[in-house]
Amino acid sequence: MATGTITWFYAGQRIRLGFERLGEGPLLLLLPALSSISTRQELRGLQERLARRFATIAIDWPGFGDQPRPPVAWQPDTYVHYLQHVLSEIAPQPFATVAAGHAAGYALRAAADLPHATGRLCLIAPTWRGPLPTVMNGRRDVGQRIARAAEWPIVGPLLYRLNVNRLSVRMMARGHVYSDPNWLAGERLAQKMALVTAPGAWSGSVRFVTGMLDPMPDSSTFLDTAQRAHDPILVIYGAETPVRSKAEMQQLARFAHIKLVELPAGKLAVHEEFPDAVAEQILAFADKALT
Repeated sequence: MATGTITWFYAGQRIRLGFERLGEGPLLLLLPALSSISTRQELRGLQERLARRFATIAIDWPGFGDQPRPPVAWQPDTYVHYLQHVLSEIAPQPFATVAAGHAAGYALRAAADLPHATGRLCLIAPTWRGPLPTVMNGRRDVGQRIARAAEWPIVGPLLYRLNVNRLSVRMMARGHVYSDPNWLAGERLAQKMALVTAPGAWSGSVRFVTGMLDPMPDSSTFLDTAQRAHDPILVIYGAETPVRSKAEMQQLARFAHIKLVELPAGKLAVHEEFPDAVAEQILAFADKALT
């Protein structure tokens, strides 16, 4: 596996982001979710399985990952432009793009706005709304106030430490991320906590949680964007996906070019916890295009 860095300029800053290449064959671009504990490493198991037949490249998102994270007020347009950069400079014309969580929303936008740029889409537990607006039934005013307060150099890290710590990470993992309540423990938990406590980690995390990084403003836009992305789309999610999120995913079944697959187990990180099952579905989806 070859590890490298992407250099990308944004808001007058030189931002470095990690990526990993593995395998040979048609190109697959792998996009991790956006969350306090997400990096390209969550895709490692899936990438290793897909790399038996494909050239794969897994990247990190600005504000996340294992490189230094500058305190930037990240915006959805930031991620739109970054993904455009990746699709033009790092992984041009991939055979398919595999995207998890909120990354799926950005991949959908790219596919709708730039036809064929992403190749086929494999969306894993796709989401479009952050945790706080989901809990608050779509209200965004509270999240906006929290995000503005978090832009202050002292307030932001303090809010983050109060709400994102070892206890809260384990509660989140058990509640809606992993099926096995003990999956995130030991070395796995230590690796996640290293990400959570890294310098600058608070900036992207706070904005994700408060909904400031949502790729779409509402459900109708999510569905409209999916409809406009004409390339074949595979949606994979686990049977234990939180009820509201699962209902949003299942609405995608109304479109003829989208195939939904519900795995017998798994929550929002089904790709990380059950890479064999997810890889099997992606490879079967790819086979139909290659034959």
